[in-house]
Formats: sequence, structure tokens, C-alpha cells
Amino acid sequence: MGHTPLQTILERAGLATRAQFADWNSAWRKVNEARTEPGGEGQLAFFAREAGMSEDQFLQKLAVAVGWPYVELARLTPDPAARKRISTKVAFQFSLIPIAEDAQGLQVATHDPFDPAMQAAVAFDARGPVRFALATRAEIEKTLKKYYGVGAETLDEMAEDEPLELEISSDREITGDDQDASVIKFVNQVIWEAFKDRATDIHFEPSEDELRIRYRIDGILHQTPLPPQIKRYQAALISRIKVMSGMNIAEKRLPQDGRINVRIKGEEIDIRVSTVPTVWGESVSLRLLTRGKIFFGLERLGFAPDEENAIRDIIVKPHGIFLVTGPTGSGKSTTLYAFLSTINSVTKRIITIEEPVEYELKGINQIPVRSDIGLTFAMGLRHILRQDPNVIMVGEIRDLETAEIGIRAALTGHLVFSTLHTNDAPSAFTRLIDMGIEPFLVASSLEAVMAQRLVRTICPHCKIPQKLDRDYLVKCGFPEAELDTAVFWKGEGCEECRQLGYQGRTGIHELLLVNDAIRPLVMNRAAASTIAMAARAQGMRTLRDDGWRKVRAGVTTVEEVLRVTQNEEHVRSLVEERVR
Repeated sequence: MGHTPLQTILERAGLATRAQFADWNSAWRKVNEARTEPGGEGQLAFFAREAGMSEDQFLQKLAVAVGWPYVELARLTPDPAARKRISTKVAFQFSLIPIAEDAQGLQVATHDPFDPAMQAAVAFDARGPVRFALATRAEIEKTLKKYYGVGAETLDEMAEDEPLELEISSDREITGDDQDASVIKFVNQVIWEAFKDRATDIHFEPSEDELRIRYRIDGILHQTPLPPQIKRYQAALISRIKVMSGMNIAEKRLPQDGRINVRIKGEEIDIRVSTVPTVWGESVSLRLLTRGKIFFGLERLGFAPDEENAIRDIIVKPHGIFLVTGPTGSGKSTTLYAFLSTINSVTKRIITIEEPVEYELKGINQIPVRSDIGLTFAMGLRHILRQDPNVIMVGEIRDLETAEIGIRAALTGHLVFSTLHTNDAPSAFTRLIDMGIEPFLVASSLEAVMAQRLVRTICPHCKIPQKLDRDYLVKCGFPEAELDTAVFWKGEGCEECRQLGYQGRTGIHELLLVNDAIRPLVMNRAAASTIAMAARAQGMRTLRDDGWRKVRAGVTTVEEVLRVTQNEEHVRSLVEERVR
């Protein structure tokens, strides 16, 4: 095989021998010919992998050999005038970004400067001299999303396909194939980007002059960069989502609910969709649930060893109620699924009633609530009792009827799991009594109550020691006895964690075991603060205590514990006043 410029360059850079280049190039051509969709791994990235190197190492050595700069795009701000020289479509198609413009021409960052199709497209758009710089594909794609916005190239395609709006005839969409495909592509891109960023929710929020899209990642909302022209396609995008979720696109005055099952790049995603009318159009929220998600075992939920052992003892009992409390989004469902997965066996009949059924568990009978036809928690629970269950899970105790049936089930030989919306564990007793349940029934049926929250965990890629003022820690309530020995950590912020310093979440827990010290208090309608004081005397850790345990372990930060336990502070101060 004769010498090619790329082969010569790689030989000069010490990146490949002539024989290696021939083998790699042959393998690359086979991969390229077999590809059915555009995109995928670039030639140089393929060569880097064959050479046993990372793409950035390979490109840095290549940059030295060819005399081109290697740029770290995270530290650069591309020139807006330069960005206008290359069309959005070309930038996204070939994963490149114009970064500067001067008398010598346009400088373009690329991960594969030897691609003839890319060279031709850039030359056509730039209509002048072009200089290349090298950067990894991942860095280029992050920069494209940051400065152009998610789906920018798709919006450009939509702009070329008139009409801009979806027309409605009866309850069907009447639209051109090209634009319809572009709308579908954009919505899929938004969902896929959210999935890649580990988002649990996507919110389409219209206002007078913009359509904002926000992702909820690790419990915190983040605004997604979008092209400025997105507002023009608001009606088309929202109509597309409504069609995908089986809603009536002609109805824009009333809230609607729907569901989407999509498969994007091999991933199956279940999405719950909700729309509500606002002044500037319909606001749409999507909750993402991954079908293939692996359920956490108890050992991965962040329990202290003594708590985990106590929970394992409770969930194998033949009867009683175990309540998990906390606000929406605190991981209650995940915890209950972990309980069920732990005890699931052929010797136990487990039935659940949920709204909705978030994840399907093999070997467990799961009933979805259908309020529109009268299938409520209470009705479903009443019929479950005729199905000879050993274990019952009720998605949520919302009313007196559900609570009464659940307690009756526990007292007649069933183990019942459920959730309740209270800020801490002791408040669950007063909430049930306030609903109208007799105190003696609450005291005799409940085995345990666990409150929980989710705290963000420190990013392992940028974790560094943190110095905190002693007075600040004392004011926060950090145990004074441990101030001299505790080591504190934080995330400095990196590309892996979107400069946030956090990546992923874990639980903090407050496990209250109902024993002979707690039951008399419940029967006498004691205040939640009194029950809390007694439980702490029996060894219960509060949410904040468990948070400090995870701070000492280097799992999370003081600020994060304070953020998620602020509702507990009032109850805790009452407890401490009573102790004093």
C-alpha cells in the first residue's frame, strides 16, 4: 500500500507503523461500510483505541507532529463571529466548532481533520482559508450543546420545511413528512440528552418570549441551552409530545396525562407525561423511567449496618406495617422496591397497588390505580385481601379508608408496606391519628417508620479536602466531640459533574422502631416531639445525624445535609429543648 499523508503523519508521530496503519485502516473501512446511520466513532478515535490510547493522548501527539494546536474547549469561549461562518448543520454533522477568526483565516476545532467530506463542507461554508485545531469529540459535542443548544441542527432543518406549525384537523396531525421527521428528531434529542445527563424529569415551560426546557438532575433543576429560535416551534413540539403520549392535541384548555414508551439508541425509556394550560401555552412535564434499571439492594441504599440489620429483621416478619415517609422525590418508591426485591420468593405471594406502576418486578402482582374508573387505593386494597397475599404494598396512604384497611390487613396476618407524606418518622403516628385511626390500632399495627431524604454525593472525579470554620460547624449542629477528628470533602467541579461538584445521590435515613417504650406514647396521643425524644433515647438517629455520618465518611457535604434536612430543624430544636 502506498504512503498516504495520514500514514506518513502517524509514522512521524510514532503513533503507528506502516503495518499497523494498514491493519487499522482496513478495519476502519469495514466498520464504516457496515454503519447504517451517520455519526459514530471517528477514524482517529478508532485508531487511538486500536493503539491502546485515549483519544486526547492520541490527538495531542498528533497535534505536535502536524504543528496544529490541541485545544481544551472547556477553557475557551468560541468567537460568536466565527461560529456564524459555519452552518449549524455542518457543525453538528461533522462534530466541529469554529473557535476564532483572524487575518490568517477561520480556526476550526475538529476531532478528525483528515475526513474529505468534512474538509469540503467546511471549505464551502467558510469561503476562505481554514486552519484546524484538534480536540476530542466529546469536548466538541459538549461545546456545541453549550453554545448552539440541544437540537440546534434539527431546528435549522425545521426552518427549511414550511409550514412551521402543525396543522390540526379533527384530532389528527396533518403535516409534511420532512417537518414531522424533524419534530420527532428534536423531541427524541431532548429526551436522549436528558437520559444521558441522568435527568429524572424534563419540563417544557412557555413564557411570553421563550420556551424554556429544564432537566431535573440529582434533584436539582438545570436549564438546558437551546437555540434562540425554539419559541417559533413551541406548538409543533408540544403537539408532537401529546401525540406520542396518546393525548388529545385539540384540547389545550384542560390538563391531560399520558404515557410514552420510546426506544432511543438501544435504551427503552418509559415516560409519564403531564400537560397543564398556562397563560403562554401548555406547560409539559415528562418523568423518565428506565425499564432496564437495576433495582438497588438494601446494601446499596446507604443504610448504616445496624439499620440495615434491623430492616432485614422487620421485612421478613409475618405481619405488621412498615411505613416510609418523606416528600415527593425522596426515593420512597425505590426503597420499597428494594424491600420487595429482597423478600421476593416463590413461597410468598406479594401484591402491590401503585399510582403508577413505576417498575415491573418479576414474580410480583402489581395493580395500577385507575381513579377514572373507581379503582382507588382503598378499593384495590380491599380486593387484594381476597387474593390470599402474604405481603402487600400500597403506594401511598392518603385517606382514612386506605389507612383503616391497611391496619386491618396488618392485624389479620399480612405484612404491609406503604408511604406517608410526613417530614420525619415520629410525625407518622400523629398523622394517622389525625386521619381518624384509633391510637391503640396505630400502636399495635406499626412495626417501624422510616423517614428518608436524598443527598447528592460528592463527585469522585474532582473530590478534594474542604476546610470549614469551627464556629460555622457548631452553628450547623455538627457534633462538637468530632470536630477535631473529622475530615471534610467537597467536589471542586469538573466536566464529569457539569461543574457542580456532585454526581449521583444516596439516602439519609431516620429509622424509628416501634417497641415497648414507643407504644404507650402513641396510645396516649403523645406529641411527635415527645415520641422523637423517646426514640432518640432508644438509639434512633435523626435524618441530620445520619447526614453527619455520611459527611464524616466523605460521601456528601455539610451544605448538602443542611439543604435537605432544613425541615427537620424545628422538630429537632423542640426535642433538644425538652431534653434540656
